[in-house]
Amino acid sequence: MINKTVANVGEALKGVEDGMTFMLGGFGLCGIPENAIDELVRLGIKDITCISNNAGVDDFGLGLLLQNHQIRKMISSYVGENDEFERQMLSGELEVELTPQGTLAEKCRAAQAGFPAFYTPAGYGTEVAEGKETREFDGKMYVLEPAFKADFAFVKAWKGDEAGNLIFKGTARNFNPCMCGAATITVAEVEELLPAGSLDPNEIHIPGIFVQRIFQGEKFEKRIEQRTVRQKA
Repeated sequence: MINKTVANVGEALKGVEDGMTFMLGGFGLCGIPENAIDELVRLGIKDITCISNNAGVDDFGLGLLLQNHQIRKMISSYVGENDEFERQMLSGELEVELTPQGTLAEKCRAAQAGFPAFYTPAGYGTEVAEGKETREFDGKMYVLEPAFKADFAFVKAWKGDEAGNLIFKGTARNFNPCMCGAATITVAEVEELLPAGSLDPNEIHIPGIFVQRIFQGEKFEKRIEQRTVRQKA
């Protein structure tokens, strides 16, 4: 039986080096691979390119890497609630490539499927399309977008088994599934790691063939990015 389990996050991140490109799943603070991020902080890896929808908040998620100036370039769709991200972008300390959210997801999916590029109407006629090939289909203009190339993809799942099969919970099923298999090595951290065969095949979101390493995380902090409550009557 295939077993892709590694003992801990340190073993899961073997091979990471300065200057690499990493994909990191999550949306806001939901479904982010926080154990992998903490290990990157501990290792002090620098000059990295991060592909992620956003960059967490100032003291959590990718915000920790930004605070340490470990990120050279962010490829994302949203500056979000991260003041340090905004400051570094406006000051020129951080290279930022803002990408339409759907295009960001599709560039991951294209890499996952082995497609080198795809056409999308998103961004045509704007600075997003500058320097890129455009083409008309059925009277509508499209922009050619290349698939992402990344060294590692770090994803967070609710449950996983030793063979690498993954189940995501709720809205944590955001950018995580399309990043699996979209890099040379996909590392999955899970809240619950089970023996192979324990998961219902009908409930599996990502088959193990897209995952190279899997481990059970030691901590999972359930943060709420924006808390909204009703006023008392």
